[in-house]
Order: sequence, then C-alpha cells, then structure tokens
Amino acid sequence: MNETPPRIHPLSDVQSTQIGPGTTIWQFCVVLAGARIGRDCNINAQCLIENDVELGDRVTVKSGVQLWDGLSVEDDVFIGPNVAFTNDKYPRSKQYPQAFQRTRIGRGASIGANATILGGVQIGAGAMIGAGSVVTRDVPAGELWLGNPARPRGPAPRA
Repeated sequence: MNETPPRIHPLSDVQSTQIGPGTTIWQFCVVLAGARIGRDCNINAQCLIENDVELGDRVTVKSGVQLWDGLSVEDDVFIGPNVAFTNDKYPRSKQYPQAFQRTRIGRGASIGANATILGGVQIGAGAMIGAGSVVTRDVPAGELWLGNPARPRGPAPRA
C-alpha cells in the first residue's frame, strides 16, 4: 500500500517524527519533538503544538491555535481558528505546576472560532462548541454548548 508521506511546509519548524501519512502542516507552524499527530490531519498556518500533545486521525486545526502540553484530541475533531486552550489553573511566570492539566476532546467534536477551553475539561464525542464560547466544565457527548460560560443548548447539529 502506497501511503502519502506527511507534507511539511519548508517555513515550519517541525521537530516531531511522529506524524502520520497524509498529514499536512502549513507555514509558520512549530511542532515540538514529543508531539504525536495522526494520519490525514490538516494543521493550518501559525499553529504551535507542544510535546505532550496527541492528535488522532483526520483532525483539522485551523490557523492561530496553540495546543499545550496535556491535550489529547481524538479522531475527526475540528478546532476552529484562534481557539484558546489552557493547561494550568493558576499560571504564574516561571512557576510551573508539578503536572499540567489533562484535557480531552472526544471523537468528532467541533470547536468554533475563538472559543476558550479551560484546562482539565473533557469534551465528549460529537459535541459542538459555539464560536467565542468559554468552556469551564465537562461537555457531554453529542451536545451543543454556547456562551460565556458555555451552557448546554440542545443536541449538536449533525453534518
């Protein structure tokens, strides 16, 4: 079986060797050595992916997103432009926690542009987070959450 190797734009700094076939990483991205990226992913321009980050297969990360240590993203997830993730409940300059918060995004979930996802949150499979929402607690599978703070608004629309 002939698999397409990952396509990495020459203006990106990609240190990881754990990138699946068919994945594209566009210009001005930084991917640290410990990051694990699945097959057929699309990492748009100006993204940062730290060491302790795992992306499943067919994940889309739009421009301007930083994926910090402690993040696990399952297959078929969409992360919109400028989504903000956090991983430290009480951040201080040059003071690091013993462990960063663990955040998980379930299979097929979608996160709208400019949403903020606080550290330690679990977003269930197929859930949808509206643009600009601030997610402060776990989101069950298949639900649509909107607002600041984000609250349930019914079932997530189907594709």
